[in-house]
Amino acid sequence: MTAAPLPPVAPEVTATLVEDLSPRLRKRLDAAVTKLGTRPTHRDGDTVTIAVDDDTELRLHAPGGVVATVDAITCGCLLAPACVHRAAAACAAPAADPAPESAAESAPDAAPDPAAQPAAPRVPDSTPAPGDTTPPTAPALATTPASAPATTAPAPAPAPDGATPAQREASAVLWSAGAAVLEAGVAGAGAVAQAALLRAAHTARLRQLPRGASAALSVVTLLRAARAGDPSYRTADLVTALAELLGTAHRVGTASGAELAAVRGRARRPYSPDGSLRLYGLFTEPVVTDSGHGGARTWVATADGRLCTVGDVAPGGVGRALGVADRTVRLGDTALTHRELGRAGLAVSGATVSPDGRLGAGKGVKAVTARGAAWTEPPLAALWETPPAEQAARALRSVSRYAEPGGGGSDLLFLDVEILGAVRESAGTCLLARCDGGVPVRLAVADDDPALAHRDNLMLLATAPGTRLRIIGRLVPAPHPRLTLLACSHPTGESTIDLGFDRLSRADLPDPGAPVHSAPAQPGDAGTESPLHLLERRVEQTVPAGRATLGMLGDVTAEARRLRRAGLPTAAGLLTALRASAARRERDLFGRLLPADTDGFAAHWLAAARYTAAVAESLCAAAWEPGPGALTHAPTAAAAPTQATAPRTAGSPR
Repeated sequence: MTAAPLPPVAPEVTATLVEDLSPRLRKRLDAAVTKLGTRPTHRDGDTVTIAVDDDTELRLHAPGGVVATVDAITCGCLLAPACVHRAAAACAAPAADPAPESAAESAPDAAPDPAAQPAAPRVPDSTPAPGDTTPPTAPALATTPASAPATTAPAPAPAPDGATPAQREASAVLWSAGAAVLEAGVAGAGAVAQAALLRAAHTARLRQLPRGASAALSVVTLLRAARAGDPSYRTADLVTALAELLGTAHRVGTASGAELAAVRGRARRPYSPDGSLRLYGLFTEPVVTDSGHGGARTWVATADGRLCTVGDVAPGGVGRALGVADRTVRLGDTALTHRELGRAGLAVSGATVSPDGRLGAGKGVKAVTARGAAWTEPPLAALWETPPAEQAARALRSVSRYAEPGGGGSDLLFLDVEILGAVRESAGTCLLARCDGGVPVRLAVADDDPALAHRDNLMLLATAPGTRLRIIGRLVPAPHPRLTLLACSHPTGESTIDLGFDRLSRADLPDPGAPVHSAPAQPGDAGTESPLHLLERRVEQTVPAGRATLGMLGDVTAEARRLRRAGLPTAAGLLTALRASAARRERDLFGRLLPADTDGFAAHWLAAARYTAAVAESLCAAAWEPGPGALTHAPTAAAAPTQATAPRTAGSPR
């Protein structure tokens, strides 16, 4: 019998149950969570029952699919409701992303409406300086001494475009919870630390800080995946989530105007009316996720070149992805399938579009089949006229680790290339092609699942060096130009190929009997790696092991010297400061260790994490620039985007 999955539990429910435990039971909580995960479960309507033992049952009542109250988790043991089982069940269940509250119910009195903020250029980020060990919102947490005179004037109200005191306090709680995770590492961030994050997320959501709340929930989800040994877990994802949490918490106290609206985030991202649209199909790609979902996504372009998508993704994996491609698109009254829409067109009235370009399928949307356009005909041909470097810069803003939410944009590139041959890599074989400007581009498979056609099509194209193709790919941030290949023109030029669904044959190639051709060596192939990885490695090592482990590392003088020789003095300074902060432990007059400065270490780590991301993106953007040296020369720290560049440290260029 398949065990029933536990229903999602609201963050405040988990936090309350853990906070109500005695110190003795909190020490046993992680073991209880592990044990509970091995017990049989079954579902009866809205209730999931866990057999704690032969005589005791634990019930989670989830009307509407979410456990929303503390009383909805009941236990039949003798110690209930003060037992550890209820808290363990809440910690073992996934964290629910609560529905956003209405502005009338939860908006602070002095909080401005983010939608009413005037448009303004994005303000540079305010990442804490490595030497600044003060928590980002400490002034907002200061309390008036009890001995203060009653006539003391109240603190001035915040400016209309600044964060409220309640929001500053909530951001300080977010910062403290994130810093505690960095201090302990994945191994030490058990159920109690996760409950602190969930409480911080709930408080942030009540204070109209949905972006910080979402970041905290992401950290909890990734921590649980890491501790459970989930094969889909990646340390880099947790690094990004933690840096997003700490960076957002810090910026709440310093941002204003349009930047503050972006830092707060939006709890709901509704579809907005877009009138009548004339859509032209581009291609269809399979969607297969690590969570077991599958489906198809069809990309279309409007008459003015905007990209939109029509998707159908649900639980089902790769099998569902293959089946959905030939199902009718859920948009108006059209009878086109996803694969047909990728080569046809639609005339839509009453269209609704989400901020990320997804087309809505509401009752008021009407759509009829219309003529499509070839990739060489207007308006689609204009997508290939933008220089590759400009396309890469636009796509890089979309896929940036710390991109502002709602920034829009697409991560697709439209290139005309000449195939050079195959290149062997540690992850498999990819294609090497040359695009306009002479920039060599590596084309990798989008999905290696053997049920999909990506890998077979790529190997066939590797047998046809010299073939010119018009391609669509998704940018992969790397020190060299790299895409995952999604669609291309047919080698004969007669049609287009959806490389995930359509399968090429040897008869489609200029020389059906040709073997796979290895690409010639390219200048700079042996020296493309930047020493930036020396800092990236230390940033990532902190997350699984915690601050103490990083502090036990040896001297980093040699690594810092290598970074300076490569023209990265800021990276060298950040590495030295991070190592010193991790190892710094002061003692009192009796020689006893004082508590570690978790806030100071978190500030150093955040600066290093944001800096490495900014320089990595600069390396990627520079690699797409035509001309010699695009693959071999790393930009200096000054080339990093202002939004994510770390503060200047000793030894930085002026």
